[in-house]
Amino acid sequence: MTTGSDIIGEALAAAGATHAFGIPGGEVLGLMQGLDTAGLQFVLVKHENGGGFMAEGLWHMTGALPVLVATLGPGVANAVNVVANAMQDRVPLIFLTGCVDAAEAETYTHQIFDHQALLRPVVKGSFRLAQGAVAAGMAKAIALAVSGQPGPVHVDVPIGVAEGRSREAPVGLSLATPGLPANITGALAVLAEAKRPLAIAGVDAVNEGAGPAITAFCRAHGMPLITTYKGKGLMPESELLCLGGAGLSPKADSILMPLMAEADVILLLGYDPIEMRAGWRNPFGAAKVIELAPTRRDHGMHSAKITLTGAIAPTLSELSHEAPARWPDHQPQTARAALKAAFSGPGTWGPHEVFATLRAVMPPETVITADSGAHRILVSQMWDCPGPRLMLQSSGLCTMACAVPLAAGAKIGRPDVPVMAFVGDAGLEMGAGELATLAARNLPVVICVLVDHSLSLIEMKQRSGQRPNLGVDFTGAGTDFAALARAFGGHGVDVDSGASLAAEARAALSRDSFTLIAAHIGRRSYDGAF
Repeated sequence: MTTGSDIIGEALAAAGATHAFGIPGGEVLGLMQGLDTAGLQFVLVKHENGGGFMAEGLWHMTGALPVLVATLGPGVANAVNVVANAMQDRVPLIFLTGCVDAAEAETYTHQIFDHQALLRPVVKGSFRLAQGAVAAGMAKAIALAVSGQPGPVHVDVPIGVAEGRSREAPVGLSLATPGLPANITGALAVLAEAKRPLAIAGVDAVNEGAGPAITAFCRAHGMPLITTYKGKGLMPESELLCLGGAGLSPKADSILMPLMAEADVILLLGYDPIEMRAGWRNPFGAAKVIELAPTRRDHGMHSAKITLTGAIAPTLSELSHEAPARWPDHQPQTARAALKAAFSGPGTWGPHEVFATLRAVMPPETVITADSGAHRILVSQMWDCPGPRLMLQSSGLCTMACAVPLAAGAKIGRPDVPVMAFVGDAGLEMGAGELATLAARNLPVVICVLVDHSLSLIEMKQRSGQRPNLGVDFTGAGTDFAALARAFGGHGVDVDSGASLAAEARAALSRDSFTLIAAHIGRRSYDGAF
């Protein structure tokens, strides 16, 4: 006879889960045993936040259903940030939490609070499993997580349910497959007349795997493509029709917004404006907007003349048409050249040279991750991606302390490709414990820390508002990041030139342990950068 935990593990394995990440407590020991019996490898992390990002990084590489495990009380509370990130960044995270049985909770209060009440604002759904209906509860949770726009689902597992015996039969998943929209004819007529069409693609196109279809459609119809940061690589960014990523850079917007103003049709392909800054509210002017999305849009950021709700790739096939001569004055090519020039940098040591040097040194298939901060905006504009999911970041929630664990998860999933994390000094200090996870699992991730002794993005906003410098610059000698890396069992080195950075990056590619490169760029290095 099996236990409730066995049923949970079997349901997750059947749905494609291969690993579970987390920190155990006494209330989840039975649950962990069930996951292990089902073949899920448990990865011990140093903080629940890091565990959730590792699960996401693995999902991006292999498609394995991401699973995070936390014990009751403080374990659940620690994970709220990464669960909120999964909600805003469209990640189907299954968050398993241990809890005491209902009768026990009536007379016992230590570490007890309502997990579901805490998490409901940041999850697609929250379930508390019940004896005799564990399989049904798991089927509902998994289906909800992966359907439509993916997102996190919380599953609270009472100890008695996890460890109790059960005779339940498996329950299959009921998943809807997006089909073709009903009103394609009207959209086709608008596109056929377009002389200056422009496409914008985002996270939903990535999650559908629609990159090849988008690339083929844009090529066949002479349609330039802008992506969100999460959509980078949906079309190889070396393509002349690809205008790269947009979302948080005023400098990029100053080039792309005038181009959008000249467009007569804008085709939105799985575009979710949750990644975009406030300037992207109703940005499309007089252009006729056709929006193709897998689910209903209710964000209020923009409106569309025609909305097509369905699968992106097959719908694009139905939208194929005889393309007239388009963009006769070559404005997209002019914009592409202007973007390249805008982010080429001053030619001296600083963040531009860091990113340009590492893009030249690292192989094209390198997976990079970027923590939130000024460096993320600049690297998102500068780093060319030949395919999707080669640049991972928190671009909906925009949280710090995500880059290193995202990189760890990506390396677990794709040990054959180089993985590099870009992080600021504050972001690394916030989540430095996961360096121990890299060392424990022998993950040769390369970490580039941009050391400027400041919360640069916030300092720039503070200064632009003519406010006094307050709480944004670090005092004292600062952290010795190279020594920190060595203390955790990795290789650490300081660099302050393009030549030394290139040499250390090449050396890092041959190591079997993680490498931390502290690139010292100085304060105010991002002024005018993006």
